[in-house]
Amino acid sequence: MSLVRLNIKGISYSQTQNGAYALILNEVDGDRKLPIVIGAFEAQSIAIALEKEIRPPRPLTHDLFKNFADRFDITVKQVIIHKLVDGVFYSSLICERDKIEEIIDARTSDAIALALRFQAPIFTYKNILDKAGIYLKVNPKKEDEEDQDSILMDELIVEEIETSSVEQEGHKNKSLKELNELLEEAVNNEDYEMAAKLRDEISKR
Repeated sequence: MSLVRLNIKGISYSQTQNGAYALILNEVDGDRKLPIVIGAFEAQSIAIALEKEIRPPRPLTHDLFKNFADRFDITVKQVIIHKLVDGVFYSSLICERDKIEEIIDARTSDAIALALRFQAPIFTYKNILDKAGIYLKVNPKKEDEEDQDSILMDELIVEEIETSSVEQEGHKNKSLKELNELLEEAVNNEDYEMAAKLRDEISKR
């Protein structure tokens, strides 16, 4: 079976499961998206790894695993989402130490959080993507105004985008200095979701 490389498109709050998030993986050489429901902790850990400017004051669980692996010269070479059963994705970490390769079973959310920290590629098999991959339509009204990669999200994602926009309205009247102070406070309080929103507002300035 042929492998298909994936990258991370984004994370959104899931409207179908309380307290869960939707991780959207994108086919590198294609248009299909692979949505995977993950828990809040794993979503936070993935978001922190994606946001290079945000550094937690203490290592999170996946950071601890990375530090432990580095100390003992263990490298995660790649992550493979190898099975889909009853809506649950199963993944493997392909690890290497002293040129000896080992395969370790892992939850997909944990595997991806670690892949980001090791800068390891993420793959799935073509038959899994054929079964669970979806196409998200491009919004024709904004096609000329925005990047062609902009997509009209399905119900799983739309509400989160709208909510984020409303929450960010409250920061528009604040100065850059005030925003940076709020960002530092959010990081110290380990409120990484708010930190990411503040960083986005700072970037817009």
